[in-house]
Amino acid sequence: MNIDIVRRKHERNLLSLPNVVGVGVGERNGKPVIKVLVSRRLPADSLPPESVIPRILDGFDVDVEEVGHISTNS
Repeated sequence: MNIDIVRRKHERNLLSLPNVVGVGVGERNGKPVIKVLVSRRLPADSLPPESVIPRILDGFDVDVEEVGHISTNS
């Protein structure tokens, strides 16, 4: 499956998780990854199980990156 299709498939669910501010596609160690941007990175054991970002989605690694709050200027 194409990584862009996987991203689109899971984007809505990922964006509903606490602190998630964006979802995209990136690269780590020369391999494509699903990038999940969070306002603040939290330890998985401090979150309820349904709020933990998965490490793999449909065979693609997930890379969580803390970016702070994102705002847009109108």
